[in-house]
Amino acid sequence: MTQSQIIIAVVVVLALVVIGAVIAFVRSRRSRPQVPPTQRSPYPGQAGADTGERSTLGVGTATLERPEAAGTRFQRLKARLARSGALGNSLLAILSRGDLTEEDWEEIEEVLLMADLGLDPTTELMDHLRTQAKVLGTREPEVIRDVLRTELLRLVDPGMDRTLQIEAVVGDDGEKHPASVLVVGVNGAGKTTTVGKIARVLVAEGQQVVLGAADTFRAAAVEQLCTWGERVGVEVVRSEKEGADPASVAFEAVREGKETGADVVLVDTAGRLQNKAHLMEELGKIKRVMGRTAPVREVLLVLDATTGQNGMRQAQVFSEAVEITGIVLTKLDGSAKGGIVVAVQRELGVPVKFVGLGEGADDLAPFDAEGFVDAILAG
Repeated sequence: MTQSQIIIAVVVVLALVVIGAVIAFVRSRRSRPQVPPTQRSPYPGQAGADTGERSTLGVGTATLERPEAAGTRFQRLKARLARSGALGNSLLAILSRGDLTEEDWEEIEEVLLMADLGLDPTTELMDHLRTQAKVLGTREPEVIRDVLRTELLRLVDPGMDRTLQIEAVVGDDGEKHPASVLVVGVNGAGKTTTVGKIARVLVAEGQQVVLGAADTFRAAAVEQLCTWGERVGVEVVRSEKEGADPASVAFEAVREGKETGADVVLVDTAGRLQNKAHLMEELGKIKRVMGRTAPVREVLLVLDATTGQNGMRQAQVFSEAVEITGIVLTKLDGSAKGGIVVAVQRELGVPVKFVGLGEGADDLAPFDAEGFVDAILAG
């Protein structure tokens, strides 16, 4: 074989190799599964955001989740409360005995007090129960149970406005501003987790959310909130400096929300209670600074439902520090503490807006008064 023939043969082989590589590349591109457009964006408001599905969508290093639709959450939590409702079980056990004796009436009163209903609401409820029993001329358990449901529902007050106020705000400049929500409460009540869970509720409703990590004295709280943000694809405004001014972080969060066209800005705050004067000063400053861009629409107080009267004292302190507009009750599982709903609403004069029954990411739901009463009496 001549030298020219060898060169031609080498060129042909190389050409065949190159052509084969191109064909293999094209085939691999065609067979690669494509991510639907609705799964590419890390921001809420995309089609399918309220399906309740969970998926692992790669966006950078984050793993996004599809939050459960807000409309289905309370139904699931209601069923769980009904299964574990110690309050309802205790009351129904007494009512199932037959004609109620004086001892039975006293035991009902004790159960209501132990459920953290509070002295005044319990006295009021017992008076109504006894009066209705006399009016109806019966001590039949089923009749008394119906009266009990009616009276409990009246105390829980289904007429209270439990809507989260997140409508768009138009500022003095005529521009749209995000609705800002300040979240307060002691550390240990599940405050930071609650902020993340509320963000999930809003994302499931198609809202675009920005989170503000203003609990700057706890690095763990900042990191925890960032994790929640990554899970549902919402931006978290934070300071890299531990102990930074919380008000400045809150201000930056609201400003970022405005610049990005967000619907809602949720701001987490520190929960120290060792110095009430300092707490009042700090929370007041945060609210004022946030309000420079747009009015703060909601101030939500997170309370651990199992803390009883201690939780009531916490509620009083925070209500003095800043004007509370709604309550989030966490850990309202099966501990027979359902009466705290009535007690805290009476104490602060504001409604319970969210309730949580577990540790799951979607175990927080808008509160439904009638569903709650039916659940605790379904044991």
